[in-house]
Amino acid sequence: MSAVPESSEENSKRQAEQRKLEEILEKINYSDRYTDDIFEYRHVILPKQLLKYIPEEFWDQRTGALRLLEDEEWRSLGIKQSLGWEHYEVHVPEPHVLLFRRSKDYVPPTLSTLRAKEARRK
Repeated sequence: MSAVPESSEENSKRQAEQRKLEEILEKINYSDRYTDDIFEYRHVILPKQLLKYIPEEFWDQRTGALRLLEDEEWRSLGIKQSLGWEHYEVHVPEPHVLLFRRSKDYVPPTLSTLRAKEARRK
């Protein structure tokens, strides 16, 4: 069974929606980092327009806020951070604000460490 070709109008709409999403993603705001004795913290503020693009399964149906997201989930939303950050808290009144932390003495794994981990998984 062959796929139905996309019409010029559908293609234009899809491209316009993609451009709109890219413009929204550019507005993600990253706070400066701040620390305590144990962790380094930062918060990420998503543009409110981005909330409608977030998959339903990322939401906590009980609170109406985002649930805690795994690394690959928050990265799929367009959030870009170095390794080691953990989405650790949700502030229900502001679902567009994600709170992150990582160990104050975090050292990113080396490429050889990552390869060894991958080899053990296989």
